[in-house]
Amino acid sequence: MGNLRFRDDAALDQPAVALSAFLDQSNATAVRLEPGEDARLLIPHLDRIALVEVAFPKFRDGRGYSAARILREAGYAGELRAQGDVLVDQIREMRRCGFDSFVPDKPLDEAVVKTTLARYDNVYQRAADAAVPVWKLRHG
Repeated sequence: MGNLRFRDDAALDQPAVALSAFLDQSNATAVRLEPGEDARLLIPHLDRIALVEVAFPKFRDGRGYSAARILREAGYAGELRAQGDVLVDQIREMRRCGFDSFVPDKPLDEAVVKTTLARYDNVYQRAADAAVPVWKLRHG
């Protein structure tokens, strides 16, 4: 399985431009964030962005999770794509942070992805999704 997409709308065909080019180019609707770039710079432009692609050059670099959550909590409703060294055991947490499409460097097994997403019923911390942490369910 190559790309994963958890959206009903059509995929954008336009390539994502670098953040610096996006900020200088008024007609771009797709932007790529590299590790260390500030997702908050996109907040004034969220109404015209159809795709934000977040680079994961190494699976152990978690800055992209923060970028996703910042954008979703700011109201971004467009496609949020994780691209790069994305591992199957990261998909669930990436989804919770707001990613809804994935372009991994190495193909993922569809059955393993489905199993991973269904493995746990509860979550332990808040994220950009609507899931209620299990501690809050226990303690009202």
